[in-house]
Amino acid sequence: MNGCRQILPWRRGFMLKAQVITPYRGVRYHLKEYSQRDPQNVRELFNHRHSSLRNVIERTFGVLKKRFPIIGSRTEPHYSVDMMTYIILACCILHNFLHEIDNDDFLLEEVNRDLMQRDIDVSHSQTHEDGYRLGSQIRDTIANKMWTGYCNN
Repeated sequence: MNGCRQILPWRRGFMLKAQVITPYRGVRYHLKEYSQRDPQNVRELFNHRHSSLRNVIERTFGVLKKRFPIIGSRTEPHYSVDMMTYIILACCILHNFLHEIDNDDFLLEEVNRDLMQRDIDVSHSQTHEDGYRLGSQIRDTIANKMWTGYCNN
């Protein structure tokens, strides 16, 4: 190889870093896995809440992509990250405004069907580096606070 790290097809997902907090590997993750039994420990609770949040985000972007093709378009023009931030914010504002005028539950139902048909691979490639160690500390701190609150309620 010419000095570039090869990306293997089975190594998908994001690496744990301080800026990207990924779920714990080897611990139940998908919401379906929690339908029979509640989280039993710190890591399961963190993964359950991570999965719940991810589900909401995927549904939200699914609806926005269906309503505003500029978000889901893979063709030119490409916008800067700052411009895309403004575009997404504007689309959220317009969506909320339009939702108040004409409740369009068909969009959400269509997105839910699309997500149910898709099998999401959550395997993660994680390397040991400073960013990984810091991300791990942040994730553990968050998970422990969640677990303390969960046990107290």
